Parts: sequence; structure tokens; C-alpha cells
Amino acid sequence: MLTARQVADFLQVHISTLRRWSDQGILKSYRVGPRRDRRYRQEDVLSFVHEDHIASGQGGDS
Repeated sequence: MLTARQVADFLQVHISTLRRWSDQGILKSYRVGPRRDRRYRQEDVLSFVHEDHIASGQGGDS
């Protein structure tokens, strides 16, 4: 499982963008631990990239 920071850095987006995508169901996240931190499966992140969400305009910090 990857942290939100790791995924945001990999996708080159702000962490708030990543959280918004998770909240909107665009990128699946899992809540873990007592603080309910977000974690991401590597397979989900790679599928997200291959589906071309970044290039199609859903990426960015607008």
C-alpha cells in the first residue's frame, strides 16, 4: 500500500487533488489505522495512469 504523499508525488499532483479524486471515486483509496489515513494500492494507481486520467484533464490543481 502506498501513502497519499507517495502517490501524489508519483502522479505529480498536489495532495489535495489526490484527496479530491478519492472523495469523488476517481481513484480508489483505503482508510487504515486509528487515524483513518488514506492508502492506495499500486495496481489501482497504475490502472488510473493507464486510463489516461491525467492527460484527459482530470489532473492538475485547478
